[in-house]
Amino acid sequence: MFDLPKFGDGICLARMAELLERLCIDRARLQERSLAITGSNGKGSTAAFCAAIGHAFGLRTGLFTSPHLFHVNERFQIDGVPISDHELDELSDRIATAITAVSDKRGERFGAFEAMFALACLYFEERDCEFVVFEAGIGGRYDPVRLVGSYITTVTSVDYEHVELLGNSLELIVSDKSDACAAGGTIIYGENCRALRPHLMEYNRNRKVESLFVRDEIRIGGESAATDRQRFDFAFGAHDFRAMEVALAGSFQLNNAAIAAALFLRWTERARPGEPAVGIESAVRNGLREARWPGRLEVISQDPFTVIDVGHTPDGIRQALASLQQIYGKQNWILVAGVSFDKNTAEVAAALAMEFDTIICTAAHHKGGDPAALAATMHRINPHAHVEIAATIEQAFSASKALAQSRHSRIYVAGGLFTAIEFAALVRGLEATTLPFL
Repeated sequence: MFDLPKFGDGICLARMAELLERLCIDRARLQERSLAITGSNGKGSTAAFCAAIGHAFGLRTGLFTSPHLFHVNERFQIDGVPISDHELDELSDRIATAITAVSDKRGERFGAFEAMFALACLYFEERDCEFVVFEAGIGGRYDPVRLVGSYITTVTSVDYEHVELLGNSLELIVSDKSDACAAGGTIIYGENCRALRPHLMEYNRNRKVESLFVRDEIRIGGESAATDRQRFDFAFGAHDFRAMEVALAGSFQLNNAAIAAALFLRWTERARPGEPAVGIESAVRNGLREARWPGRLEVISQDPFTVIDVGHTPDGIRQALASLQQIYGKQNWILVAGVSFDKNTAEVAAALAMEFDTIICTAAHHKGGDPAALAATMHRINPHAHVEIAATIEQAFSASKALAQSRHSRIYVAGGLFTAIEFAALVRGLEATTLPFL
């Protein structure tokens, strides 16, 4: 699959539909069993919460997410276990054969994400998954996830991203993401979408899509946080769950947890009417408490104390930083920052620069932007900070570790997914250059 380009030719829906038909995917059954997760930030965490709830409910649960962090197998999970190398190889060969046939017929190239999506559909169908969670790649209108036709979907959040594909306004971006939902379905919108409520109510009205919003129809209260857990009260319709626990760090995870709970409640109402309420509440509680999702405010080392965050949009970076400071305090941090070459360096720097006295700017091996340009922007925004340039992630790792140990400081790695994950790979003793990103 990695021999394919990242993106295929133009809009993929027709060729993807033909590919799924050739693979004998029962899309009607998949539609009834699935949830679709779209959004700018929070998709992965929300998908992980949903899958954990489904597993806690006793359902054989499939989870498709992207990107992976260390191994491509992470993208395809059943009951929390990634696909085996043997199964991945066998299914990949079948997908490749089908793609060749469809490409030859249509004269169109497939993209790598399309191939992976097809593999997920085939894997979950042949394993007879009873509950399946799909995370969209980009947007929703033309993303392969739209072919599933899920009736229960979410837009976790909206921010300026992929504007060349999705549009240059939040209204256009959130509209694109909303189109993953089938007509007559339900979309749960995250808290930061509330300002767009009038637009979304009208946008969804003609398709008879129900629009529900966190902090409006889905109520959160009683929030509290400690270093090892968060608690909140959740109310939605006739359901009132008090003192729910979440192990994932960051106040923004309460938005994601509330979305996941509401999605599962709506899904059971549609797919499994008559299920005892007590069993559903127990599954929601256990799933939210047990869910794990690496990369978001993840502690990867204790000596020196090091936290990474894979947020890559300005809003996601700001939210993660605010939660980092809330949990661990504002003082005594060294920032290691890197931005992908296709992201807005100034926006990322603006979200981080003023909060740190020492900043090391670097570049990931995969898609890393110019660290000198990032350093100049950081210094311009915060002229009082000590700003260094580390040409490679390995240099940033060594420099930050030595500096933190000499100062008894802590390290925060942020600015983009690839920076954070390559840094984490070095902590694990892996070679950052060998990580198989798309």
